[in-house]
Amino acid sequence: MLCPASAFAGDAGPAVSLAQGRLVGSSASGIDRFYNIPFAAAPTGSLRWRPPQRAGAWKGTRDASRPGPACPQRVVPALVAGGVADFQSEDCLQLNVWRPKDARKLPVMVWIHGGAHVLGSGVFPAFDGSAFARQGVVLVTINYRLGALGYYAHPALSAARPKGEALANYGLMDQLAALRWVQANISAFGGDPKQVTLFGESAGAIGVTTILAQEQAKGLFARAIVQSGVGLLDPRPLAQQEALGAALAVRAGAKPGASAADLRALPVAALVSASEVRSPGEMTGPILDGTLIREAPWRTLAKGEPVDVPLLVGANSNEASVIVAMGVPPAMAMVYLGADQAGGRSAYGAGLAEDELARQILGDAWFVGPARWLAARTARGKPSFLYHFDYVAAGRRSQAKGAAHGSEIPYLFGSLDYFASLAGPIGEEDRRFGAAMSECWVAFAKFGNPRCALVPDWPRYDAADDRLALLAANPVVASGFRKAQIDHLLKVHAEASGTAP
Repeated sequence: MLCPASAFAGDAGPAVSLAQGRLVGSSASGIDRFYNIPFAAAPTGSLRWRPPQRAGAWKGTRDASRPGPACPQRVVPALVAGGVADFQSEDCLQLNVWRPKDARKLPVMVWIHGGAHVLGSGVFPAFDGSAFARQGVVLVTINYRLGALGYYAHPALSAARPKGEALANYGLMDQLAALRWVQANISAFGGDPKQVTLFGESAGAIGVTTILAQEQAKGLFARAIVQSGVGLLDPRPLAQQEALGAALAVRAGAKPGASAADLRALPVAALVSASEVRSPGEMTGPILDGTLIREAPWRTLAKGEPVDVPLLVGANSNEASVIVAMGVPPAMAMVYLGADQAGGRSAYGAGLAEDELARQILGDAWFVGPARWLAARTARGKPSFLYHFDYVAAGRRSQAKGAAHGSEIPYLFGSLDYFASLAGPIGEEDRRFGAAMSECWVAFAKFGNPRCALVPDWPRYDAADDRLALLAANPVVASGFRKAQIDHLLKVHAEASGTAP
């Protein structure tokens, strides 16, 4: 919403002046909030499926007191990605800022939400930045294009693109554009552009690791946190994505052989409906477009560190909760044991029921093992710190098999009450743990080291002693955590990919 300056006579809320124009947000309990700030031009019309363009200026004063829209996506239950996206628009490239009142040169944390690259928003209730701002940081959340609008290729789009322009990975381009906007503008909010920590979970964490492999991202942030999202898979090549994109366009109502203009004229609702994933093979995400992403980010990181910054990385104890939900059958777990099935089963120990064995293998292969791999690979540069999240709310411990995928988020953001309304009771023990864990993330953002009252002796990761912080009801520093299992899975991966384990 745009309002003339006179609408804010007397500044009912906190005001910030940017090169784009003047903003007025809202304030409560010592925290200022600014919502719906454009960091790029609306990716609509001729800008659909184009790299993000510079955000325009506005006249008068922009009302930044109310949340903006989510990027187009299916509307799903609130627990899936932190909220319900019932307010959507293709004009969605906005970000949100929380700061303590009178902020001056404070560390900045930029959050990339998860949601399998097809769901989510920077203003969902789970991602309220107030708890971080109360600890002395400026918190930024962003939107980025999703699904068929964010990670999409089609032969007609490839043929029509300007020479040398990146394509297909529009969601990733949006994330980079948001980081550039933060560098240029966050000082106006009292943030220090030299102390930016980039963090994300699941698809958002895949965004972080992909950005870590981008030479062009140097200088855009000083630290990074990767929560349950280190991918050791090779992205889909452009030609394969073009074939999937051509089929999707037909489902959305385009004729075979449609032009780029025809595609850009398709209704958003038709694209969202047509892009619903029907099998694991259709899951979307970063693509090998040959310009922005030339090889799998993990392969780049295996050879070096284009962006060498302190890193905090980890995963949860019941990550299989999301893998099975995405349609990956438990039987597929045995593939990750490789040719030496007996050796793999031995690593997991005798007596496990088949479903429990599958659950552990899927979580380790997709998330826990890759997290250790990344910590080890990046530890040779700036320090890396590894964690394993195994905290379950006290009232649900007797039923849960572990900490589900994404369940660390409400503890970090102080949004436990929101989740309690959906998933069950939250007690004082849970609130204390969440506040203490959030302090660890803030310590990392401030000092490049997550040592905190919860884990005062959290060590820098070193593959030689293989120590991590086990974030559970009784936090400890553990050595050789799940070593036999992860060693076996990483060996299988190395053999299959032709790389060193």
